[in-house]
Amino acid sequence: MGSAQSKVGRLIETYGLESMGAELERAWLGAGQERQSLRDLADRFNRALLVAAIRDAGMDVVDGEPANFYRLLTAEDVSAGKRVEARNRLERAGIDVERLENEFVTYQAIRYYLTEVRGASYDPDRGSEQVERERGTIDRLRSRVETIVRDTVDRLQAADTLTVGDYRVFVSIDIRCQDCGTRHSISDLLDRGGCNCR
Repeated sequence: MGSAQSKVGRLIETYGLESMGAELERAWLGAGQERQSLRDLADRFNRALLVAAIRDAGMDVVDGEPANFYRLLTAEDVSAGKRVEARNRLERAGIDVERLENEFVTYQAIRYYLTEVRGASYDPDRGSEQVERERGTIDRLRSRVETIVRDTVDRLQAADTLTVGDYRVFVSIDIRCQDCGTRHSISDLLDRGGCNCR
């Protein structure tokens, strides 16, 4: 299937982002770098669209300002006043913000582009080694926290500052997805390979 049938492919051509397709594919597959999720890649692509629009408008911006504009336009925790202020500044520079926002893509559009247009496929088994490495890091940190807490309680008991009988320390790490509302232990999330948003 050609890029004409893909929103992402069309936008790459429209905004002159020729190298973006290969960058997205490498990042999704984790080729020579840490693998990025489709949601992260959608944000990355949308920021690139905004940067291209700023460039095409000849707008003067300082380092980091485009990323901040993207946050102001898309983040849920941004006040309406700040969002309007950002939109007004972009519009004064000649950027059609409403059109630009309509061109922002979803993670599904990125997935379609990568799999159907570029023919990329991600093998989750290849990522299992990285998952196990990261799980090991988390387990070591959890063990370290448990040791620190136990040592602290023992010192406080020895100093007669704290009274407690035989005890066990539990260190639990949970992840709550803000999109679908599900909550998982980190171990469960790593085992499942994602939450209900998948």
